[in-house]
Amino acid sequence: MRIEVTIARTTAMPVGALDALAGELSRRINDSFPERDGAVTVRYAAANNLSVLGGAKEDKERISEILQETWESADDWFITD
Repeated sequence: MRIEVTIARTTAMPVGALDALAGELSRRINDSFPERDGAVTVRYAAANNLSVLGGAKEDKERISEILQETWESADDWFITD
């Protein structure tokens, strides 16, 4: 399964946030889908979007929930120096 998250360029994010988000999202997705080898990519683009390739519709819905939970809990896992 391949997962791609795009963030609108107009969204202000701290340095290192994209890599941190990709790492945390990968960890959470692998916890929920241990039988699947998932590659997670997070990058800037024209608009916010979630693409799930190689997964069922239910998988995309669950991954969307995981993304939402990860985004909302950024204060817990994203630490800036």
